[in-house]
Amino acid sequence: YPAQLEAALRANGYAVRVVNAGVSGETSSGTLQRIDWLLRQQPDIVILAIGGNDGLRGIDPTLTEQNISALLDRIQASNTVVVLPGMEMVRNLGNEFVSDFRAIYPRVAERSGTILMPFFLEGVAGDRTLNQPDFIHPTGAGYAVVVKNLLPYVEQALQQAQAR
Repeated sequence: YPAQLEAALRANGYAVRVVNAGVSGETSSGTLQRIDWLLRQQPDIVILAIGGNDGLRGIDPTLTEQNISALLDRIQASNTVVVLPGMEMVRNLGNEFVSDFRAIYPRVAERSGTILMPFFLEGVAGDRTLNQPDFIHPTGAGYAVVVKNLLPYVEQALQQAQAR
């Protein structure tokens, strides 16, 4: 989706470069281990779409929340604006796990003053036509929906970054 997001932002008049710093399959612990590398790139904004792999692996939501909070602290300490897309978890992990996981994102966003996108895969999750055969990762068309939904949050972040 980074290329699609960059194209959408440029179409809206933003002279930006969107860098894909994601690592497929990475957990929040892995991101925490390499966040300093990312921050050396001096980004204006970071879209911190993390935690989904934690949930799929059944990692305790408390640890995921601690990691996301630590990531937000480190990113914001570098004067970088953050967009935090929320994640949802598959129901077969149990109601308590799903509920605990869902609560992470609004709680850490409120605590840190981060821009929260409620659900990264809104309108995509559960739609077989917008997902790859693994039914976890969106297709190009699915990412087009993600980008459309994400765009206002990223534009808000860019405006905040420009005001600094």
